[in-house]
Amino acid sequence: MKTPSVIETEVGFMGGEKENPTYKQVCYENTGHAEVVHIKYDPDKVSYEELLKIFWENHDPTQVDRQGPDIGEQYRTVVFYYDGKQKELAEKSKKELELSGKYKQPIATHIVPAAKFYKAEEYHQKYLIKNTGAVC
Repeated sequence: MKTPSVIETEVGFMGGEKENPTYKQVCYENTGHAEVVHIKYDPDKVSYEELLKIFWENHDPTQVDRQGPDIGEQYRTVVFYYDGKQKELAEKSKKELELSGKYKQPIATHIVPAAKFYKAEEYHQKYLIKNTGAVC
């Protein structure tokens, strides 16, 4: 799904201990990283709140260390924030989702300060476009 005013997305890793991790290392060596999507957007055309809404709608935030068929700490649900305003908005949107009653299980999403982003290998960029039969 394309979101107006999202300029660029990159998949990669954040929140772990190893510098410049590879996908294989993140999956098999317990680096502590989460797989993430780094989003560059125009805040004059799409709000951070709207991006959070899309985030909540596009995955199961009740899953602990899992998304779809993928299992492991690297698949944890997490929002990495870059400043106090993003933290505040992320926590507010999480609280609203918890109070909505949409999910029977508790929301497992962590909201933590951003760490260094490491871009994943090129074969992981635009993965679903490159792998049309893949399940996400």
